Amino acid sequence: MPKMKTRRSAAKRFRVTPTGKVKYKKQGLRHILTKKSRKRKRNLRKTAILSPEEAKRAKQLIPYG
Repeated sequence: MPKMKTRRSAAKRFRVTPTGKVKYKKQGLRHILTKKSRKRKRNLRKTAILSPEEAKRAKQLIPYG
């Protein structure tokens, strides 16, 4: 059976943790930063975990993740 192809766009955005959860970097920290509060920007720097429903969809795009 041939190898499954990975969606490269998804592979760049998501990482699967050893326990099987899907991590991603929050959006909104690239530009127009002057109007965002210091607290908001600090919280955007942290990585987040996808919800179980979204993680299921993301794992289909990254079969070897």
